[in-house]
Amino acid sequence: MLGSKYQLNYIFQGDVNKPTILFLHGFMGDCEEFEHVVTIISHLNHFSFLTVDLPGHGKTQLLESNDYYTMEFTAQSIINLLNQLKISNCFLIGYSMGGRLALYLTLNFPERFLKVILESASPGLFTETQRLERVKSDNQIAKKLNRINTSEDFTAFLSTWYTQSIFGNIKNHSHYEKLITTRLKNTPAKLAKSLCWMGTGSQPSLWEKIKTNTLPILLLVGEYDKKFIDINTKMVDACNYCNLNIISGAGHNIHFEQPEIFAFKVSTFFSIL
Repeated sequence: MLGSKYQLNYIFQGDVNKPTILFLHGFMGDCEEFEHVVTIISHLNHFSFLTVDLPGHGKTQLLESNDYYTMEFTAQSIINLLNQLKISNCFLIGYSMGGRLALYLTLNFPERFLKVILESASPGLFTETQRLERVKSDNQIAKKLNRINTSEDFTAFLSTWYTQSIFGNIKNHSHYEKLITTRLKNTPAKLAKSLCWMGTGSQPSLWEKIKTNTLPILLLVGEYDKKFIDINTKMVDACNYCNLNIISGAGHNIHFEQPEIFAFKVSTFFSIL
């Protein structure tokens, strides 16, 4: 238990004396999101690994106050976990929602991280109007999640979710059904809270603050994810310490579609100090 607000479920793998990579999963993921990538990288025997169930996901438990789902509270809970595990600094990877959180952590707690990889992430939205529109959109999706009563309903929701253009050809992937099975482990009502309180519209915009960043950040975006190629190109323009790599044969979820390439990018970027 971290304070009285969170009981974060996490998995720590490897030697505590080796540099740690902290992984933050995306919306509807959990602490096993990067399992394949961790398996590949672990063969190098260079790193230890920390994966976490973010609020509303997996086995993490929260008090009922919705404030504890926000990015600010969630970020502090991650820092508290690092303190508890006596990890003074580490490497950081965040995917999508977890990437937005990773960027917030990078900009607000830069002394805790060595290098950062953001996969299909963003600094949020530029204007208050954009944020309000996104909040309305996310609330509509949350209502759909709250109406889910059966696994069949949830499966249908997920099938629609992965038709979004950002995901490219993910539904044709040979392990797509396994992806759906892992997503079904979550509780739709808790996912709805996460979407409402830590969605892109609800989070603080980080576009101004990213200009002050001095930590090395590698931005990874799939070639089929045109929306996030545009966003990440703007991030490179805003921050001299950001470097963009566009990954062939992938959409939004690069580590799922191209795990070997993703693992290579991670081990190469984090091995150069």
